[in-house]
Amino acid sequence: MTQRVTQSMLNTQLLRNLNSNMNRMDNLQNQLATGRRINKPSDDPVGISFSLRYRSELAANDQYQRNVDSSVSWLDYTDTMLDQVGQVMQRARELAVLGSNGTNSEESLNSVKIEIDQLADQMFTIANSNFNGKYVFNGQKTDVKPYPELATAADVEVNKGPIQFEIGVGVKLTINKTGDEVFGEGDTSIFKILSDMSESLGKKNYSAIQASIGKIDESMNNLLAMRADIGAKTNRIQLAEDRLKDIGINLQSLQSKTEDADMSIVITNLKMNENVYQASLSAGSKLIQPTLIDFLR
Repeated sequence: MTQRVTQSMLNTQLLRNLNSNMNRMDNLQNQLATGRRINKPSDDPVGISFSLRYRSELAANDQYQRNVDSSVSWLDYTDTMLDQVGQVMQRARELAVLGSNGTNSEESLNSVKIEIDQLADQMFTIANSNFNGKYVFNGQKTDVKPYPELATAADVEVNKGPIQFEIGVGVKLTINKTGDEVFGEGDTSIFKILSDMSESLGKKNYSAIQASIGKIDESMNNLLAMRADIGAKTNRIQLAEDRLKDIGINLQSLQSKTEDADMSIVITNLKMNENVYQASLSAGSKLIQPTLIDFLR
């Protein structure tokens, strides 16, 4: 049996086809405006899951790079402070050698003693160094001054907690040096060495002044070892930074392939759909042209 096609059915089918064309054009125009192939989850449910994962990994990678930058800044500042400690100790050694000479006059020894006291004050200032509002030599208690007074500095127990930065997945690196590592504790403390040296100069105790030279040398050897460790960590962090940059570029490339639209294809498809839409309108105008008067003729 032949099915009768009414004018209403033709009109309904025409409108349905025109709406389909317009929906395709709307989607292509949206891609052209945003430059993205995926603008909502329904555009590509599988692609959006990959896109979200890439975004999450990029965010984590960016955080690792910020950690690397913070680590390098901290290590550079610490190395600068250790260099200043070394300069103070080197000058103290020169004064110890000068003061151990038994031919010095009382005025000369007094001048050496005054400079040693000044060096102790400078060492105290370095020990309380502050970087971005944080005390660098007080372990994890960066908001607390490690050495309140110079007179008791040799006996202070600073915080020994490590400060660690995560520079990769599961990769943590300790970047701080604590006060006991740098300045020592008790009788081996740099503050104790300088204090004893000042006292020995005042008493003209040449043997004690001579003995302080060996203690200064031990402290300087320890200082050199710490600076070597900081240099090694800085090199490692720089390698990690290069790796993070490569990972970031790779993730951005994958994200772009998943999310971004191919503009040449989008423009071509848009023009093609515009032509189809115009052709549909032209055909439809002829299809729905008849009126009641046309049927009565």
